Amino acid sequence: MEKVKHQKSEAVPFINVTPLIDVLLVVLIIFMVITPLKPSKFQADIPTQRDPNEDLSQLKPNPLTLVVSVSNDLQLKLNADSIGSVNDTAPLSQKLLQLFRQRKDLRAYKPGMETRSDLPDDERLEKTVFVKAPRSVKYGDVVKVIDAIKGAGASPVGLQVDDLPQ
Repeated sequence: MEKVKHQKSEAVPFINVTPLIDVLLVVLIIFMVITPLKPSKFQADIPTQRDPNEDLSQLKPNPLTLVVSVSNDLQLKLNADSIGSVNDTAPLSQKLLQLFRQRKDLRAYKPGMETRSDLPDDERLEKTVFVKAPRSVKYGDVVKVIDAIKGAGASPVGLQVDDLPQ
């Protein structure tokens, strides 16, 4: 008697990688398209460190510097002039628009932008405004002031913090 060997043909499981490669290529293309659209950096201008023993009383402020101060009672001041309150920011916006128009007429450009004739005047003008508020003022009130300043065309808007712990 002869033993007959019967070989069973069993299915060997394997993963078909062709559809996976197709999906991988699609995902790769999506990431390649999206990557240039995301912001790559956040620009922050940080002032240089000064000598703590330096006498700052002789230092003259830039005449083009605009500082909007918010007091504890929500009154606004533009440099030294009282200019309304947080609840009514229209006078502040109007005053800033007037100042920016005067600067355009006088050609008061940002430092280093005087000779840049390739840019329009609106981008060359000094429109930097700083907002100064005590910590006790609510965040929403400061945001109202920033919105009014941005609405007047100021760019950039900086926040001035004087009472940081050292």
